[in-house]
Amino acid sequence: MSKDQAVGGAILAVCVIVIVGYLILVSVPSMLGLDTATVRLDAVLVLVSAAFIAILGIGAWIGYTMATTPPPKPIEEIKTETEKQP
Repeated sequence: MSKDQAVGGAILAVCVIVIVGYLILVSVPSMLGLDTATVRLDAVLVLVSAAFIAILGIGAWIGYTMATTPPPKPIEEIKTETEKQP
């Protein structure tokens, strides 16, 4: 595994952990019925949550792409290939 793949895997893992943690943190108080007078606040919370999860989803996608893409050829190898061509 190359360094880029390791970094991509770490980005993916962190984003998924933050998404799950955020969903748990947001949903537990409303599941328990602790505060019912904040219907408007909950509506805003849903929109902000969707935007936050979308941004983290993009980060997770970038991490997944980095983790699964093979590393590029070294520049030295490319130079020798172009020098061999007539």
